[in-house]
Amino acid sequence: MALTQASTFFPRCPVTLQVDLFTEEHDLFRAQCRRFIEKELAPFADQWEDAKDFPSEVFRKVGEAGFFGIRVPEAYGGAGGDHLMAAVWIEECAGTGSAGVVAGLNMHGLIILPALVQFGNEDQKQRFLVPGVRGEKIGALGLTEPSVGSDLANCRTTAKRDGDDWILNGSKMFITNGCRADFVLVLCKTDPAASYGGFSMLIVEKGLLGFDQGKRLEKLGWHASDTAELVFDNVRVPGRNLLGQEGQGFYNAMANLEWERLMMALGAVAGAQLAWDRTFAYVRTREAFGRPIGYFQVNRHKMVDMATDIEAARQLNYHCLRMVLAKRPCLKEVSMAKIFACEMADRVATTCLQLHGGYGYMKEYKIERFFRDVRLNTIGGGTTEIMKEIIGKLIGL
Repeated sequence: MALTQASTFFPRCPVTLQVDLFTEEHDLFRAQCRRFIEKELAPFADQWEDAKDFPSEVFRKVGEAGFFGIRVPEAYGGAGGDHLMAAVWIEECAGTGSAGVVAGLNMHGLIILPALVQFGNEDQKQRFLVPGVRGEKIGALGLTEPSVGSDLANCRTTAKRDGDDWILNGSKMFITNGCRADFVLVLCKTDPAASYGGFSMLIVEKGLLGFDQGKRLEKLGWHASDTAELVFDNVRVPGRNLLGQEGQGFYNAMANLEWERLMMALGAVAGAQLAWDRTFAYVRTREAFGRPIGYFQVNRHKMVDMATDIEAARQLNYHCLRMVLAKRPCLKEVSMAKIFACEMADRVATTCLQLHGGYGYMKEYKIERFFRDVRLNTIGGGTTEIMKEIIGKLIGL
């Protein structure tokens, strides 16, 4: 089979035949994504990383360019694209050079806004989705809590009815966009006696009395990302801000998590590919003992092993994308993809840094940033251990 045009744009090294998945329309969109990222994001990544922040104006630029509307219907200002369009954007985002910036943008554009499309009513779509597509309002997702981590079923944040409103109490931890968010989708317990059916999702707006968006948390990586603890102290949330049906919050959150995990797997592969490309260029020019270090067998084999792992992870991701497009259940496969891709990227980061030697430890070569940033992928969105538990139950163990 012939190479598609996509191979011109991704990956950045010639190791993949992208067949029967991406169309010419996706190829053209990939080029558009890359041009925008190279002009509007990548040149400022170092500055934003050093500042441990990036301007909210970036959200408006991304919105104006149409990238927040990838999976939003045209009626609400979006492009009405599919999961493949979103996957193209995710892959190209690796070129930004800052996982923290990408995390903030894609939490809003590819997790929050599609949730509003799927579960929001018309009033909520007009108040949050439409300005969200333009980047004028920024969203966050409040799932993880300080004491329960990935165990969403033991969520301790509660909301009780008070007339037409809800009184919300509790806290959320490690929330991307937590400080800057104009609204947060908060998972809370609304019926303690109803097990999984006792959870609901509330849209909590900035400025509500008792809602503390906390201080920015210091992290190993993702430095430009705005990550915060959120505290709710008798916050009165209007009844009109109930997202979806009462009692369906847990199931809605889990539906979003499946896509979030595939997003992380796609991003991990794209980041690993970029690290491989940079290392490939380095080992072909860095000389030791009279020749480029890439031509020593031990290093050549390391490069081959990494290329093989990257390709295997990419194809597992694409298998999951095909299942998503076919609307087939794929919780097991997505969990496998997240494990394999994120663990693989962690190994690639370590090997690439080692091949760079002392230079890999320096900020100038970017590998040290990837080494720090990629470590979160085996933790965020559900740890590797949680993924294995999910898979174990699905295969009957």
